[in-house]
Amino acid sequence: MPEAPEGHWPDGPWLTIVGIGEDGLDGLSSAARDALEDAALIMGAPRHLALLPAFKAETLSWPVPFEEGVRALLARRGKPTVMLASGDPFWFGAGASVTRHLERQEWTAHPAPSTFALAAARLGWPLQDTECHGLHAAPLTRLRPSLVPGRRAILLLRDGPAVSELAAWLKEQGFGTSTIHVLEALGGPRERIRQSTAETLNFADIAHPVAVGLSMTGEGRTLPRSSGIPDDWFDHDGQITKRPARALTLSALAPRPSETLWDIGAGSGSIAIEWLLVHSLTNAVAFEADPERAERARANALALGVDRLTVIEGRAPDILGGRSRPDAVFIGGGLSQALLETLFALPGGPTRLVANAVTLESETLLAQWHAAKGGELLRIELAQAAPLGTRRGWRSAYPLVQWSVTL
Repeated sequence: MPEAPEGHWPDGPWLTIVGIGEDGLDGLSSAARDALEDAALIMGAPRHLALLPAFKAETLSWPVPFEEGVRALLARRGKPTVMLASGDPFWFGAGASVTRHLERQEWTAHPAPSTFALAAARLGWPLQDTECHGLHAAPLTRLRPSLVPGRRAILLLRDGPAVSELAAWLKEQGFGTSTIHVLEALGGPRERIRQSTAETLNFADIAHPVAVGLSMTGEGRTLPRSSGIPDDWFDHDGQITKRPARALTLSALAPRPSETLWDIGAGSGSIAIEWLLVHSLTNAVAFEADPERAERARANALALGVDRLTVIEGRAPDILGGRSRPDAVFIGGGLSQALLETLFALPGGPTRLVANAVTLESETLLAQWHAAKGGELLRIELAQAAPLGTRRGWRSAYPLVQWSVTL
């Protein structure tokens, strides 16, 4: 993408981002109308352009893929230009995708009421207590952590068939009794609101643009928000950090918003996935040498609603060459002298490192590095009640040694 020139834009904003609703010109402020009158170019989706009367400006339909439109827009830099976007361009909208290429002085914006605001107003829902999701191009599984009986959510969907897909998916998850409010073309003359349960929805004529108000009920499982969710949430082949150890590991990793984790020897991806479940702004990269396990980690992430997990197939430390350390690193498999040396030598930091060991050899390695580098060395011994003849006894797991240190 062309980058903005340095310094201040000399003649004020050349780009005006106008949020437009289904009521078209009638819903625009006087400032937005003035920008349209003065524009040399008006760019927007065909649906948005069709909402306006003819202006003297040249009109250009936004192309597919979206990035091509950004390039075309930036090529007009300096000429009075209006970019049309749905509702509030900076809430699950296209605004930030364009302005990140510009200086602050180059643009101004006139948002309209968002679809979320219109939907909440129609349904009488307090917006501050309602989850909002833009799922135009995102998988429905992104909702999985939000499926809680009694909760409400407003969803932006790509089209009518996506509403039917949502209903079928909710039924699969055990939330088929949930109420779906289908909200079509809110704010305009085509506005229509209908209601159904997910399991009985059979609307075949849902118009675009469409949003859904979802009131969740059902007997499906609710994904815990604490660290150390039950192991059976993950598909795995036995190579998984078990729930109690995972909780202690996540506590040591201490995830925070906007931070990135490397999960080395990721196996099922359970550590990286729980890291991502902490906050929507966290990021994670899973390194896994086994292709089958790598694919399993991807599938687990998708199923649990954190499709932003990046899985890289390869063996550490070779796969780490040329990278900079992230905010946190977990070593769950492939612990070696070479791997620790590589991590300490990589640029970056400060980085919180947590490594788990179960073999005598790896325990010895961690003890040596703890003596040299400091940090905290923890021995974790767990036992679980199990049948012992006609009674019960304690069945011990292999002791786990955990080293945590800041690089």
